[in-house]
Amino acid sequence: MRTLNLGILAHVDAGKTSLTERLLFDTGVIDRLGSVDAGNTQTDSLDLERQRGITIAAAVVSFTIGNVTVNLIDTPGHPDFIAEIERILQLLDAAVVVVSAVEGVQPQTRVLVRALRRLGIPFVFFINKVDRLGTRYDDVLKDIATQLAVHPVAMSDVRDAGGRLAVVEAADIASDPHFSRLCEVLAANDEAMLADYVLHPERLTRQRLERALVDQVAKSLIHPAFAGAATRGLGIPALISAIETLLPSRRPNPDDPVSGTIFKIERGWGGEKLAYLYLASGTIGIRDDLELPSGPAKISSLQLFRDGRADKITQVHARQIAKVGGFTNARIGDWVGTETSLGSLRHFAPPTLETRIRPMRPSENAALWLALCQLAEQDPLINLRSNEETGDIYVSLYGEVQKEVIQAMLSSEFGLDIAFEESTVIYVERPVGTGSAVEHIFKEPNPFLATVGLRVEPRPEGVGNSFALEVDVGQMPASFYRAVEEACFETLKEGLFGWQVIDCHVAMTSARQSSPATTAVDFRRLTPLVLASALSSARTILCEPIEHFHIEIPATALTGVHGLLAKSGASMKKSLIDGGLARLEGIVASSMIQNIQRQLPGLSGGAGAMDHAFDHYAPLSGSQRLREPAGANPFDRADYLRRLR
Repeated sequence: MRTLNLGILAHVDAGKTSLTERLLFDTGVIDRLGSVDAGNTQTDSLDLERQRGITIAAAVVSFTIGNVTVNLIDTPGHPDFIAEIERILQLLDAAVVVVSAVEGVQPQTRVLVRALRRLGIPFVFFINKVDRLGTRYDDVLKDIATQLAVHPVAMSDVRDAGGRLAVVEAADIASDPHFSRLCEVLAANDEAMLADYVLHPERLTRQRLERALVDQVAKSLIHPAFAGAATRGLGIPALISAIETLLPSRRPNPDDPVSGTIFKIERGWGGEKLAYLYLASGTIGIRDDLELPSGPAKISSLQLFRDGRADKITQVHARQIAKVGGFTNARIGDWVGTETSLGSLRHFAPPTLETRIRPMRPSENAALWLALCQLAEQDPLINLRSNEETGDIYVSLYGEVQKEVIQAMLSSEFGLDIAFEESTVIYVERPVGTGSAVEHIFKEPNPFLATVGLRVEPRPEGVGNSFALEVDVGQMPASFYRAVEEACFETLKEGLFGWQVIDCHVAMTSARQSSPATTAVDFRRLTPLVLASALSSARTILCEPIEHFHIEIPATALTGVHGLLAKSGASMKKSLIDGGLARLEGIVASSMIQNIQRQLPGLSGGAGAMDHAFDHYAPLSGSQRLREPAGANPFDRADYLRRLR
């Protein structure tokens, strides 16, 4: 049997959790349909998910179709949880993108389709809710083609749409009009088929069309679109058949080294940590020692997803998803074994907002910190930060909905009542030039038994930070060099202005010890002072996050919205008017997003829609934004040494 890792993706309320429930029911995994409204679906297991009727955390459930084992992954639909979705994308062989036949293409639909196309993941569409009043099935098909810049192929016939009498039948690709439409779409990517379509149409048999369809779907050249109503089971048989026959899965070499990634962490009944592991290659078993970023870990238990259950097993093979016990220090995003096969797919847009969080009862500040640390295991992009002197706690966010989720989870799981301050934008620093510094052992003003020399220089935009050794690595224990590297990455979290330094390369150019008196602590404490001096020499420039936005408004509202964007400092890239609808695309500073979102409904008569996503960092003009350091500040030597003492 082959394994297919399938994602269900959609804008919030398009019906993807209902579709997941229907697929499980029709494949025999469950014997009773759950309901999002009733809060009893299989994949929304968190209390908050059931209360709000939205998916917050990814869930995995397995079922079998013929000779295919499908690991179905239900993902959040709200844009505030885009990091959760991005973690899942790297696991997928293929996806089903759910679009409402009533609301049509929505902001998150565009974000998801762009991500799938960027990663080259094949996908099909399921146009849901064709039995609802206001269904626009044909218009939605056209919108998918024009707004998402893809090539949808209608694979369903819909009659009496918009009511309880709606009927959905699988399209007969061997008969017109479907035959001609499919030939035209396939021939656009196949010269031999184009020639036969024009000169020898008799050669275009059903079998040939089906083979070409499978091939072009796998290459993400075309995207079949199925119609239906998940809650009533309309159109589901055709979608299930497509999952089995159309969507491809990668075929790993079982002899390759062990390689995988942890994409979710939860707690078992006894509080033990369970890691959701996607195994890209190799085979693992109970009591195996695996290499994690935090060090080696021994597998104490394995559970494999099978037909709606998580069964205890002794081995997991490539392409499978399992719950693993024993990874005590694991975090979401950690690689297991060989990192190279998955590292290239990681693409986490950084959170652009930060807020201070405080307990309603000041005595619970320590308990709040411990609770947030546990939540950060489930979402590392929460990015906790605390001020040692004041005790203030800060968390990073993608949007305001995350505040509600964190607040509800702290209340229900930890019994903590908290409050948030107003969110502020997260800035970053980028080195301007090259700088170097060195402090020698036994020479003032160096108070530590170590020599550390460092050089910093800028890296290309968006590639992140790096560290390299330019010294003889045999002259000291490896733990000393590791202490320097770890201290460098930790120090880069707060630069000259107090913000994280990005796209910076650090090279260690000098090293010396005094054995046996020198310890790793000497290097760990001296490194921040040397790096701060090198960064001061190189200088850094403060940068603000820039968002890429799409706006849809009635054409009559164009003038007012253009004025709002101009006042917000937006830079327009595209502007298109089609059928009374205006579509605007451009970039704007993240700090202006909330203001635009507040005013857009009033300017567009409530008909405007906006989606946005982080695009890049750009130098900040105007006054600098300083942030208080969270701990000992190596840019203030006296303060740093005082705190260490």
